[in-house]
Amino acid sequence: MKAVSWQVVSKYIGVELSNLRKKKGYSTVKDFALKYRLPEIQYWRMEKGKANLTLKSLTKILAIHKITVEDFFCDIREAA
Repeated sequence: MKAVSWQVVSKYIGVELSNLRKKKGYSTVKDFALKYRLPEIQYWRMEKGKANLTLKSLTKILAIHKITVEDFFCDIREAA
């Protein structure tokens, strides 16, 4: 089984977080961040794959979307 690089993981996280935000009806990072009291710049960096985020931060965002870490990463191999 081939390991997935950090660049792939980071891009996957960003794309998936953006998709989840849009599915929730928020067209902008700013609106989403304000609603859930998240640091706007940090959240923007997460979506762009530029943040070295912690599991704590990711878990907090996923809880907003009512999704588990396991479910969030279930398709990462397909993205690689």
